[in-house]
Amino acid sequence: MHLRKWQEKIIDSFPVIIKQHRRFILKAPTGAGKTVLASEIIENFFKNKKIMVLCHRLVLLEQLEKALSVKHKVQKLSVSDTGVAFKDYDILLSTSMRAKNVLADAIPKADLIIVDEAHRVSPNGRGYKRIIEAFDKHGKNTARFMGLTASPERRTGDQRDQLSLAFDAIIDCANIEELINEGVLVKPIYRSHFVHDLELKDIDITSGDFPVSKLAPAIIKSSMIDYALWSYREERERLQAKPISAWFCADVSVAEATLETIESYGIKAAIVTAQTPINERMKLLARHEEGEIEAMVSVGVLAEGWDNPYCNIIVHLRPTLSKVLWGQSVGRGLRSAPGKKKCVIIDVSSNWSTFGPVEKLEWSLWSHRRSYMQFMNRFNWIGQQQKDEEEADIYLLCKNELPNRLRCSHIYKKNAFKDDTCPVCGSYAAVDIYKDQKLDHGLNEHGLHQLFFDRVPKVYEEMDLSVWRSLGNTAWKNSNGREQVFLAFCMAFQEVSGEPTQTESEYWDVALEAEASIRKYLVKKGIQIVKQVDFNLAYLADGMLVGKEIRTLQAHYGISLCGEVFTSHSQDENERKYQKALRIAERLAVIGCSSKDNLPYFKAADHLKV
Repeated sequence: MHLRKWQEKIIDSFPVIIKQHRRFILKAPTGAGKTVLASEIIENFFKNKKIMVLCHRLVLLEQLEKALSVKHKVQKLSVSDTGVAFKDYDILLSTSMRAKNVLADAIPKADLIIVDEAHRVSPNGRGYKRIIEAFDKHGKNTARFMGLTASPERRTGDQRDQLSLAFDAIIDCANIEELINEGVLVKPIYRSHFVHDLELKDIDITSGDFPVSKLAPAIIKSSMIDYALWSYREERERLQAKPISAWFCADVSVAEATLETIESYGIKAAIVTAQTPINERMKLLARHEEGEIEAMVSVGVLAEGWDNPYCNIIVHLRPTLSKVLWGQSVGRGLRSAPGKKKCVIIDVSSNWSTFGPVEKLEWSLWSHRRSYMQFMNRFNWIGQQQKDEEEADIYLLCKNELPNRLRCSHIYKKNAFKDDTCPVCGSYAAVDIYKDQKLDHGLNEHGLHQLFFDRVPKVYEEMDLSVWRSLGNTAWKNSNGREQVFLAFCMAFQEVSGEPTQTESEYWDVALEAEASIRKYLVKKGIQIVKQVDFNLAYLADGMLVGKEIRTLQAHYGISLCGEVFTSHSQDENERKYQKALRIAERLAVIGCSSKDNLPYFKAADHLKV
């Protein structure tokens, strides 16, 4: 089989990967060919050995069985299967919840366990927790646990359920922009509209996302569907190829209202949901791929495991706080096909302005308790473009009123079009979103970085160290919540290693080791950090300036810790220590620290006096 460049690169480096890592994720964009890569890895490195392939949905099992059966002898487990694993076959296919006795028998025998859509792995969930623990305790020393996903991140603040507890490393195989240049994927063309009458601010998001029961009525009440159809009708006429579209909806009520509106314009459409029987679903999707059905309206089933390379328009009708959902759904339209030059992404949910283009998304193995809160600002990504004031990207919001009585509300980049006229309606009635929405991000990381590296050496040079070095206990004991965050940052800068790390997993191993050391110090001293709602960079800046929020004692003691590091480490080491210290301080602020801590990497009870 002819392999793509990125696949060849991974095959060539795979012996090194499995030498360095026991549990790892191979990350590559949707449509890049991860299943083909897995088959080639088996063929080249695990031929005639025992392989488990796990996923979370039946439709994915069907696809994996079809793909892997070409070269390998495959057995797909049913719910009621019993007996001995790997009898007369080499590859076992299953969900994490099927035939538990067979899976338990298979894990000690397996040479490789592959998890498809690995971002679904829950280290603290019912299915995968059991499998991960069995692999750690009973798996062969030579066996490997390999995940495949385009989006290695879990949207959870539960520190017992982080993706990094299941995998040791992420291997970044290929990115979207590289694959576009190689012709493997097509370029996404974003058409984003801000729907003014969609009211989301009063919806309770303590679950980590907008609950569908509240979200769906808000969508139907708003003009979101009207915006989607207006945009879609224009974009389908501009395509050189036949329009084939996928619509992502919040629930069945939204999907039915969307379907009715689509069909009112004479466009052939259908709905698929999680309740649609698999056989019926496959028939509908086949008709969609053939172009017989132009618009496929989906509720929770097309974001993963669906591959129609001819889909050239994605319509996003589901506001979300999940970067994974946004990235997965848009990625479904980027597969290349004969005659397909691009995929138009119509976003009326403000997900583009919240998360940014999918080709620019960044992923993290760890997320803190309220990490999703930043996405409540539906212009979050646009605001972030202002962080570097010298090279800031400015985005405009068109406020022109259209004949259909909607505002245009298209979002576009300043200086990208002649005279800054709107590329959708051709008018100039736009405002600077950053200024109009008063997106106040306060002090950004760029500004704090400059302040820290300028200020600390100067203040430290003038300090009487014999005084300040002896005041650590007093500084901590008398500190308030804001001062604790500042001191935690300074202590983290002193404590964490400045040595370079090769992988994100290694980076977090180093950071968490330092965090655990700080927690040990605080627990032994009887100091508690109360959970903060947010991590505010302004507290750190205030401490550097000995300002109003951080008092002189805490500010100078903290600076003394940092200054000592400056004199004994190189600029590169200090830079690496600074970046890790920010993340450690953020975690201590939003997780808190107490004598009851029971985290995977730190148990307070081990350090309490009996």
